Amino acid sequence: MRPPWMERPTIAGRTLKFVVLAAITLAVLYPFGLAVGTSLMGRAESIANGGSYVLWPSHPTFEAYELILSGGAVTRSVLISIGITVTGTALSLICTVFLGYALSRRGMLGGKPILLMVLATFLFTPGMIPSYLMVKELGMIDTYQSLIVPVLVNAFNVVVVRSFFQNLPEELFEAARMDGCGEFRMMWRIAIPLSKAVIAVVGLFYAVSYWNTFFNAILYINDPTKHPIQVVLRQYIFRGTAATGSDVAIVRDLPASSVQMAVLITALVPILLAYPFLQKYFTKGVLTGAIKG
Repeated sequence: MRPPWMERPTIAGRTLKFVVLAAITLAVLYPFGLAVGTSLMGRAESIANGGSYVLWPSHPTFEAYELILSGGAVTRSVLISIGITVTGTALSLICTVFLGYALSRRGMLGGKPILLMVLATFLFTPGMIPSYLMVKELGMIDTYQSLIVPVLVNAFNVVVVRSFFQNLPEELFEAARMDGCGEFRMMWRIAIPLSKAVIAVVGLFYAVSYWNTFFNAILYINDPTKHPIQVVLRQYIFRGTAATGSDVAIVRDLPASSVQMAVLITALVPILLAYPFLQKYFTKGVLTGAIKG
């Protein structure tokens, strides 16, 4: 007799699952659709609706996107965020893969102390003031390096990559070592090709983290022209305009809510587009990690 969780679900059970999943999907998509609809709303419709948000604008217009992407603060901040995300993700992946592979090899000199230092960061995290003083002493205040270097390596990602490398068949490395391969070549030819799934997942985590950089930008970046998109988004939401003075205020021909939602969608879409390309790797990486424990 099979256990209950392996039995074919009843019609009532399947119906309940469908209702629950539909409700969750609606709860996720409705706010996004509301933001998109409001960003396409014109001033006349905003006045008619009392300035409230709309899901389906009667006369959609892209004037809000034309305003924010006309070469002002939003366009510049998007390019800055793209540069930080691409550069930071690449450097973080390189450091994480190298460190994870080194810690996964048996007999590495100083491997255990280094692993303990990595794990200690889970328990002892630096406060805001020590972090700021360290960045200041390194001369990275008001530079893009301050948004990358302090968060270059994530301990959790290192542990995930290390565990994945440890579960690779040791026979492959022994055969490669008999053929004269060194550690670097074994990592490049064996470990990395077999670990594309977990590397893609970790890369996605890093990319989302860099794209959503906000608090560090507030702390370390004083020049408004160097702010990433998340900081500019906050300025539009709370102040109604960018703080650089180069962008026109959100008044005149467009409602404030339309431009604010347009900035919000602009901040969401670039990182959102990365998910479909990494979906198969994401699923495989999660499943493999779950199976290998």
